[in-house]
Amino acid sequence: MLDTRMMPFSLSVTHLLERGRAIHPGSEVVSRLPDKSLHRQTYRDTYERSERLAKALTRLGIGRGDRVATLSWNHRQHLEAYLGVPAMGAVVHTLNLRLFPAEIGYIANHADDKAVIVDRTLFPLFEKFRHEVKSLRHVLCVRDDGGPLPDGALDYEVLLAEEAPTARPDGFGPPAGSPFFHPDEQAAAMVCYTSGTTGNPKGVAYTHRSTVLHALVASMRDNLGVGADDVVMPVVPMFHAAAWGLPYVAWVNGAKVVFPGPHLDPESLLDLMQAERVTFAAGVPTIWNGILAKLDAEPKRWDLSAMRTMVIGGSAAPPAMIRGFAERHGLLVTHAWGMTETNPLGTVASVKANVAERGADAVLHARSSQGLPVAFVETRHVDERGAIMPWDGKTMGELEVRGPWVARSYMGDEGPDRFTADGWFKTGDVVTIDGDGYVRITDRSKDVIKSGGEWISSVALENALMSHPSVLEAAVFAREDSKWGERPVAAIVLRPDQEVTEKELEGHLAPHFVKYWLPDSYVFVPEIPRTSTGKFLKSKLREEYGKS
Repeated sequence: MLDTRMMPFSLSVTHLLERGRAIHPGSEVVSRLPDKSLHRQTYRDTYERSERLAKALTRLGIGRGDRVATLSWNHRQHLEAYLGVPAMGAVVHTLNLRLFPAEIGYIANHADDKAVIVDRTLFPLFEKFRHEVKSLRHVLCVRDDGGPLPDGALDYEVLLAEEAPTARPDGFGPPAGSPFFHPDEQAAAMVCYTSGTTGNPKGVAYTHRSTVLHALVASMRDNLGVGADDVVMPVVPMFHAAAWGLPYVAWVNGAKVVFPGPHLDPESLLDLMQAERVTFAAGVPTIWNGILAKLDAEPKRWDLSAMRTMVIGGSAAPPAMIRGFAERHGLLVTHAWGMTETNPLGTVASVKANVAERGADAVLHARSSQGLPVAFVETRHVDERGAIMPWDGKTMGELEVRGPWVARSYMGDEGPDRFTADGWFKTGDVVTIDGDGYVRITDRSKDVIKSGGEWISSVALENALMSHPSVLEAAVFAREDSKWGERPVAAIVLRPDQEVTEKELEGHLAPHFVKYWLPDSYVFVPEIPRTSTGKFLKSKLREEYGKS
């Protein structure tokens, strides 16, 4: 083999950290506190505090490979853990605060967490499971609301103040005396767990290499396209799938970062977007549905002219929402898809030139899909026997993916059936793929409706129902049927002060779907149950309304 003489340079989070200090020291990190005041610090400050955190953890006995958990909202201290913990060779482990305490305790035990960084406002939740975590040695409290230090906790700020920064010359690279180094790129940098909607949550270990490659590809113009002149607001929680990698994407590019803290209501988010001139924001459809309703109610209240795009992921965004933002408010939605197992970015709904040439309807159709696979992620869809389906935009099958930031197994080797013998990950999403490569989710495999041997796309029905002016949200699920096996039922949440009849909803759907696709009945509910990550929890609807 020819020796190419290229340097064996490790793709590590440490390099991302060093780049931010060396190239973008003056870029800003803004955090909204529980009292809604704002804290500001530079990348240089963040680097120094990340180093102090690493020194403090080292003094507490945390070493290479040890897991350091976080139970926190989106803020500067959480970012310091994202950067400082992997750069010292330990592993940051984000705990999902929206899970039940017993589930969080299970996850912390499964990951063998040695230390945890907890917001003081989340201590009541932490107390419900802390004694179940046998491996836990240290509790670091971020006193986010300024209240007293809880018993048995170490003050995060006091720990950092006790450490001195390492003197360093200009340029790259940790100097002597720094706790930072370049770990092996295949070493774990972060651990995230699935939401556990089917069985116990499962752990996915992101390597330094996968994290760096993910950040670089996500930065490409036709993907997230973040640059140094962007103001990035991750609304997606940092405890969910690494906040879609956005903290690393922003940091490597030197973008200003705005963290909303615990204030995720539409009015608070809109106020922050306007005040900080946010150009790029990302979150799940639930968030943007509320924001669209608020903008519709008060269209002239907020100036969002700086906004370049809003990324929606986590579950399918209805075309009516995408069209509503564009036509009524001049705001561009970028649709994306990914999973905890994909680190998480898998596809982005950018518009190819040949698609744009086909006109506005083709552009909306592309933007409302899950999009094109990003570079280095490969996609295919298969039938129930594993046969690969054609890219014809019609044939449905389960989506499988592979790539350098896609999991090849879970931490405890659970769920071996999710990984194929030829090296693909089975996502559980039922999709079509068209001739241009656009992936379109039609259902989750566990939620798919099979009526008389034919698949019915609940997502397509939901999108159509949510285009009705009276409907705020819709979830379509299966009801047992003695003749057809399953039939669709629609759960409907109405907009405030709106009414609609079942006959009117059926008339709204009928021109667009074959008759057997139409729901047999409609259930009007005050809200639709959701998972910890904001997705519709259709299992609850089936339990309550799905029996024949």
